[in-house]
Amino acid sequence: MNYSDLEKKYIFQTYKRNPVLFVKGKGKYLWDDKGKKYLDFFSGLSVCSVGHCHPKVVEAIKKQSEKLIHTSNLYYLKPQIELAKMLSGMFFGGKVFFSNSGAEANECAIKLARKWGSINKNVKNKAGRYEIIAFNDSFHGRTIATLSATGQKKFHKDFNPFLSGFKFAEFNNIASVKKQITGKTCAILIEPVQGEGGINIAEKGFLKELRKICDKNKLLLIFDEIQCGLGRTGKMFAYENYGVEPDILTIAKSLGGGLPIGATVAKPNIADTLKYGDHGSTFGGNPVCCSAAIEVLKIVSNKKLLKNIKEVGEYFILKLKGLQNKHSSIIKDVRGIGLMIGIELKIEGKGIVSKCLEKGLLINCTQDKILRFLPPLIINRKDVDTVIDILDDVLNAQTSV
Repeated sequence: MNYSDLEKKYIFQTYKRNPVLFVKGKGKYLWDDKGKKYLDFFSGLSVCSVGHCHPKVVEAIKKQSEKLIHTSNLYYLKPQIELAKMLSGMFFGGKVFFSNSGAEANECAIKLARKWGSINKNVKNKAGRYEIIAFNDSFHGRTIATLSATGQKKFHKDFNPFLSGFKFAEFNNIASVKKQITGKTCAILIEPVQGEGGINIAEKGFLKELRKICDKNKLLLIFDEIQCGLGRTGKMFAYENYGVEPDILTIAKSLGGGLPIGATVAKPNIADTLKYGDHGSTFGGNPVCCSAAIEVLKIVSNKKLLKNIKEVGEYFILKLKGLQNKHSSIIKDVRGIGLMIGIELKIEGKGIVSKCLEKGLLINCTQDKILRFLPPLIINRKDVDTVIDILDDVLNAQTSV
């Protein structure tokens, strides 16, 4: 019995897996069980942003795991405090709650916003505020609360009823946001760059208007940067591209360099809304994960790397637009920021993903027709040229069919 049969027998069938078994990773490459080498331009869904098995991350994991793997959040943990201090220094002196994933980070943000709204009552609604405005095509996680905040019906099928208190506006449409505000609204939740939604980039003016609306109506502005944060856009945080400060920031995915960790960072006066016993996570802030995350932050915050992300990203988009001109019958649009890039196709993309896999290139397709590129942040122009050549070959074959 092969690994595919074993997987079907023993594991929930919730993933459409590609026919490959990876056994080793280093930098921007992965190797399968047959020794074939792959260039990874998906990086575990934006997780392995500093590359696979970065030596500094591996060393931090080794050192910490030899000393202490887990105790409890009922005690002080040095790596947790050190990581929180680093994040606080990057986010307006904010306070941090650690969890294990992006969904959990967003759960914390939702609870925080609702409690904040309940104790910050207004004249129109003496019972407090609890409604959160999110956006169509958004994705905030797969728990019931975060699915309730996700603006994609395909993720909702068969899981009703969802939590009440979530309203949806059109991305980059400020008028649609204003229509959703009531005396019960407590927050606006948005991804500055929608990932799962199709690499949709917020307009600068739109986010600035959201900040004004929140200030005027005394609402919290929550930025979900789980996929677009931590260097992915060429800035440490995506909001830095806009000059707009959120009140709450959620991050995860790449934070642990491959280990599971999420973080909800909030400005101190907002973070203090949650009191003892209001929230918790058994494994949140695990010392091994925090030790890995400390090294990730050191690596990603390097100005040379951030500059490389911006420059290589611009080069990648330029080359993709060249492909668009050549294959205009297949490619509808190219969009992205930093190394978070998408190609919108006029056909379904799963076949192209499969052909790229055969040629040793890992990419992804979202929304059926959008090829998504989330490579390690350490790639260079030569890697981009390799990808362009492979895509060109695959698209040429597609045209000739």
